[in-house]
Amino acid sequence: MLALGFAAGVPLPLTAGTLRRWLSELNLPIEVIGLTATLGLAYTLKFLWAPVLDQARPPLFRALGRRRGWLACIQPALALAIVALGLSAPTAASYGLAFTLAALVAFLSASQDIVVDAYRIEVLDEQDQGYGLALYVWGYRGALLASGAGTLLAVEYGGWALAYACSAALVGVGLLAVLLAPEPVPPVAQRMTPRQRLRAAVVDPFVDFLRRPGWLGILLFVMLFKLGEALAGVMTQTFYFALGFTRPELAAISSGFGLVAILAGALAGGWLIARIGIARALVLTGLGQMLSNLMYVALAQAGHDMPMLWAQVGIENFTDGMADAAFLAYLSGLTNRSFSATQYALLSSLAAFASRTLGGSAGYLAAAMSWPAFFLMTTAAALPAMGIMIWLLWRLPPPPRPTAA
Repeated sequence: MLALGFAAGVPLPLTAGTLRRWLSELNLPIEVIGLTATLGLAYTLKFLWAPVLDQARPPLFRALGRRRGWLACIQPALALAIVALGLSAPTAASYGLAFTLAALVAFLSASQDIVVDAYRIEVLDEQDQGYGLALYVWGYRGALLASGAGTLLAVEYGGWALAYACSAALVGVGLLAVLLAPEPVPPVAQRMTPRQRLRAAVVDPFVDFLRRPGWLGILLFVMLFKLGEALAGVMTQTFYFALGFTRPELAAISSGFGLVAILAGALAGGWLIARIGIARALVLTGLGQMLSNLMYVALAQAGHDMPMLWAQVGIENFTDGMADAAFLAYLSGLTNRSFSATQYALLSSLAAFASRTLGGSAGYLAAAMSWPAFFLMTTAAALPAMGIMIWLLWRLPPPPRPTAA
């Protein structure tokens, strides 16, 4: 889970924050940089091809099984796409190829996520889900820093092409895990007609989800939970660049201190879930995630202030780690194991909806506002999700927690 989480996290900064820093240094308009949020639409639309990865056998490496076989097909292609993106050499006048390759990286990354999430849900026993999820979050968040801050640091020594190539090599950590890990026990094969098989792959997972109480509120909450964070995250690297923070300064803070803050937040989130349950933990960690955006406002007022940057990165990473642990545990608990890949892909697609669609407007909003006003707006954007979650707690209260004898 640690290695697969790491492989799943590697591609995201390379098509998001790291790419935006690269484009900022090329002096692209802030509106164009904001539109890079839409390059990751594959994360929002992955439920469309999740049934294929859920039901079909992989074209190669079938001896590894259904889940590992697909990963062994996807991960080498993903690494090559990352290398190609690093070689694309965008300029202020020509960035179409880089955007196309970034979209390809996002598509392969989203496909990897589909299979890894299904593998995680299927291979772990019920009592091991929390522990396995914690390791997954540790690996994922560690990779965000390795391919985010690590890539920025590598640029200082070898340029963007070499930095992206080094990040591509990190996907090999996941491929090694695929080769060494066990394959989940496959479900008992049932004889079905092509029409029945199509219905089982495409229709049944969605019908099953729509039968549960409060499904519309659940979907709205999942879709909006990351809205405030998404709007802020699209502009983070451009904001840092505008304040004059250098790549080494950002890498130094994110690589060590930022990692510790995220991992500590994930542990705190797991502890909170055990104490008060997933639903209530979501409300508290969501509020923390929302309020952490106010640190951007403080940093905007302070300017190029290293102590304030340390405080902003530390608080944001800690609260994000807590919120991630609670949110992923919530999504996993909503999934029916009979349709693990498709249902989790649907939920995680909705979770990415805000950052991949509404997030594309962040550049235009930032251009029309001052930085403090923009980040105050991103803080307020998290309020609808909090209201929906409180309504869900009132409408569908969690079952009483067992008391110790």
